[in-house]
Amino acid sequence: MRDWLSHRAGIDPGREALVDTTTDTSYTFGTLDTLVDDLASRLAAVGVDDGTHLGAVLRPCVEYVCLIHAAMRLGATLVPMGDGLTPRELATQLDAADVATVVCDRGTEDAVTAAVSTLGGVNATHADDPGGPITVATVDNAETTAAEQLSTVQTGSVSPASWSLDDTQLLLFTSGTTGDPKPVRLTTGNLLASAAASAFRLGVDPGDRWVATLPLHHTGGISPILRMPVYGMTVVLREEFDAGDAADDLDSYDATAVSLVPTMLRRMLDRRGTLAESLRVVLLGGAPAPTDLIERCCNYSVPVYPTYGMTETASQIATARPEQAVESPERVGSPLFLTEVRVVDEAGSPLSPGESGELVVDGPTVTPGYYGTPAATEAAFGEFGLHTGDVGALDESGSLRVLNRLDDRIVTGGENVNPGAIADVLVDHPDVSEAAVVGVPDAEWGERVSALLVPESGVSPPSAEPDPATGRRLDSDDVLAFARDRLAAYKLPKMLSVAETLPRTVSGTVDRAAVRDRFSPEASATNDGRNGPDQGERWEGAGTDDSNADTDPPGDTDDSNADTG
Repeated sequence: MRDWLSHRAGIDPGREALVDTTTDTSYTFGTLDTLVDDLASRLAAVGVDDGTHLGAVLRPCVEYVCLIHAAMRLGATLVPMGDGLTPRELATQLDAADVATVVCDRGTEDAVTAAVSTLGGVNATHADDPGGPITVATVDNAETTAAEQLSTVQTGSVSPASWSLDDTQLLLFTSGTTGDPKPVRLTTGNLLASAAASAFRLGVDPGDRWVATLPLHHTGGISPILRMPVYGMTVVLREEFDAGDAADDLDSYDATAVSLVPTMLRRMLDRRGTLAESLRVVLLGGAPAPTDLIERCCNYSVPVYPTYGMTETASQIATARPEQAVESPERVGSPLFLTEVRVVDEAGSPLSPGESGELVVDGPTVTPGYYGTPAATEAAFGEFGLHTGDVGALDESGSLRVLNRLDDRIVTGGENVNPGAIADVLVDHPDVSEAAVVGVPDAEWGERVSALLVPESGVSPPSAEPDPATGRRLDSDDVLAFARDRLAAYKLPKMLSVAETLPRTVSGTVDRAAVRDRFSPEASATNDGRNGPDQGERWEGAGTDDSNADTDPPGDTDDSNADTG
């Protein structure tokens, strides 16, 4: 097959494809196709062709949308990278993905050229082409001698490349929250299967207008751009996220769909109260959706679809419809069409419904593996498919509940502690909005259970005066007493800290390393008992010295399948 945009342009050249909110400019599929052809010919002139690993380090913009489709037109494998990465981080990813040409813009050019320089300069040796250069190209008129300005490159004709379902179309990097980011191979077949399965769950209409707010180097951000010509829908592109402006765009452009992470959705609701009546889908992923947020969406008729997905599965694995989300806010619905999820124990054997264990995924959306790291690929796959590293459970109806990361499990005093279950208990306290639980190294117990709390709106941190409007202040003793009635002693947090928000990655997941840093001795010494600026007090010794006593029945040390969300 040839690239998807050329197919759609031949069918619906006059249909609206893209709206740029920065300039309020609209592009039809025919116009976009012409722009893509022009960019593809300029890229071809600087050496991009079938099989080239083409890097992209750009802010969300029309040129980035064109680049995504120009790569497919040329037969190149696109390697999107974060526009906020440091030169050192970019150099690592350029090297890991064997990028031969990287496209940047005025805002990212300095970081890109510095990254290339650390690899040996602009003429650095490339693994797939010994002695060949890494070409740096810019899509705008940056004044530079290091990068080729694509606007000045002479154009020519381009014949669309042919793609098979097994060809690697994208290399997307994992978030790196549990190790160094790895380049994930996503094939044309993976991406098409994901688009089809998502359409079966969410529904699709050529009149859809999907507001793109997520970074385009993440699967949740690039998916609407890739699916635009497949569905024949319109993408409304934002250059950056602002809660109020994004909520207004949903109204202004009669949006029917938007992809968000929970923090983004909460901020939009805080700014505007509710969202546009035109919406039929709010795809919510990247992190577990708090129960109160789901309830808020229900109360204000926001059609929220909580989803669980991975870069390695080209986006969604399971997605709940709004009515399912309201009935069971702790679950993410059933797996998508042709996606099979199993729950396995430590030996890799399937578990019965209701039992918790590692989630293993199989199906046409699952990556064939990581690029350039066969050992990582071999370690990730087993008898039943891709081992996700996530802990969860399937009920009798096939609905999925995701608990936490396998690597997040805390071992304290020889006892296994599920941090997700503890966090769920803490957020059940009426004064706690969010909680993140981590294990902090401890000489005596191995790890010390520690919790970072975000107070509810109208609740002051412990060190402040009660909120003048509500008279409420977070009481650490009350929180611990509440938890003590619901958790075994060894599971109680030994350290508590308060923050205005939980630290999160770009994709919306809790940055557990950053949470753990809040409890480091250095943070305590630097901040006089506080954990970073404006983070409130930290209470040490919150649990008792005998908190690792075995107070549960023998063998009852793993509550990962407790029904606490």
